Amino acid sequence: MLPISDRAMRLYDVQQLRGVEAAYKGTHPAGTLMRAAGKAAAELAAQLLENRGDTVLVLAGPGDNGGDACETAALLAAAGRQVTLLLCANPERYSADARASLRRAQASVIAMAELHGWSELKSRPWALLIDGLFGIGLTRPLGGELAKLVRELNQLSSQKNIPVLALDAPSGLDADSGQALGKPGLAVRASHTLSFIGNKPGLHTGAGKDWAGLVAVTDLAIPEQLLPPAQAELIDPPQFAAALPPRTHDSHKGSYGDVIVLGGAPGMAGAAILAGRSALHAGAGRVYLGFIAEPPAYDSRHPELMCRAALDLEFSRAVLVIGPGMGSSAIARQLLAQALATAPGMVIDADALTLIAGDSHLQHLLAQRAAPTLLTPHPLEAGRLLGKDVQEIQGDRLGSARKLAKKFHAIVVLKGSGSVICRPDGHISINPSGNPGLASAGTGDVLAGLCGALLAQKIAPWTTAQMAAWVHGHAADSLVQRQGGTVGLTASELPAAIRTCLNRLAAA
Repeated sequence: MLPISDRAMRLYDVQQLRGVEAAYKGTHPAGTLMRAAGKAAAELAAQLLENRGDTVLVLAGPGDNGGDACETAALLAAAGRQVTLLLCANPERYSADARASLRRAQASVIAMAELHGWSELKSRPWALLIDGLFGIGLTRPLGGELAKLVRELNQLSSQKNIPVLALDAPSGLDADSGQALGKPGLAVRASHTLSFIGNKPGLHTGAGKDWAGLVAVTDLAIPEQLLPPAQAELIDPPQFAAALPPRTHDSHKGSYGDVIVLGGAPGMAGAAILAGRSALHAGAGRVYLGFIAEPPAYDSRHPELMCRAALDLEFSRAVLVIGPGMGSSAIARQLLAQALATAPGMVIDADALTLIAGDSHLQHLLAQRAAPTLLTPHPLEAGRLLGKDVQEIQGDRLGSARKLAKKFHAIVVLKGSGSVICRPDGHISINPSGNPGLASAGTGDVLAGLCGALLAQKIAPWTTAQMAAWVHGHAADSLVQRQGGTVGLTASELPAAIRTCLNRLAAA
């Protein structure tokens, strides 16, 4: 892969990048940026072509993304590749920069084709397909002949296992939200995306990871001073090593904090047990399970967990993980109100979030808390808290996380592909780890227990949220690598893998 820019961890929205591009063009010769984009794309394309062949189909759409595609095609042809440029635009409407790149492509040893020639082109044995249709320039759903082209392109690449390189962003993808435009959404399904100038949040959250594939970033040599402050970033795991200092010999169970997991209504004891096992493996000194139902005598796999009746526990001396399997009874609501008023640190998950969403008094208690508080909703729970449906939450994951964090003055972990972690001031991190194996019952309970254990060990709340999200995902990645696939991963496998991950971070 093309070396990743050191700016790749920072995330910029489309409006910010448009501003950077305009500022750069105002002080540099015409075409400088497009030639740099074409050069970077041609270099990455050459890497993707290794041991595959030389036949490349480049799709060039309207706008400057089409110009980037023309520049890439010209450079690949000059390097001896067998390139066909499928022009899906009226070149008379190109900018001066794009017209210049098109002329360079036309003057090279390159085959030219137009959209009506697609039916013949799709039967050829391509080694690489390059998407330069729209990039970040599309603001409406794909339609007409171009929608048909994209559907057939996706089918072709899937059936024949042909890599697809998207220039800047897969065409049809909202690079801010990570959702494909339209209902149902349609975008180019890329195996690789080369993001220009800076990285984009929509390539890393929601459905964006499925559309974008592997992401590389090229800064196009744009000076640092032209970039605005980033309001989001990808989680960078090396930062966590300092948060996990070596444990001293002269320590005891009280040195690493107490966690209470409150939940376990009738028929849902497993959720609380999973959260407790996770807290135990993540290093908490003592873990209590507070059951709303009749508590079991002990957990046979981990008798270290202390099982109690929820009503018998004192909430003011431990970090509280509340919600796993909690149900919606009057007792559950009573305990939640008590916890919001007294717990020194809280992780609020699952049923506790649903109770809060339906009760203005609980919402007030939550918003008034001064002690560290983490909310870990999935999109449906986030929708309940904001009065929106899941589609609205997924259509603006970053904005939804910001609204929740501000409304409740808490740190929010909006779960899902590319979990979004947000502080009350609106700053965001997106988690790059994890895989579809986490789409199974109980994995959210494990995350909540992990958060509680890290808070109990006096790790700062913002660091706790980021670390927990990344470690949780990385533990799942390690299990999938070991087992050869994502099918059948269970929540109960995660705590031991979390322990291994945390120990490796601590030793780094």
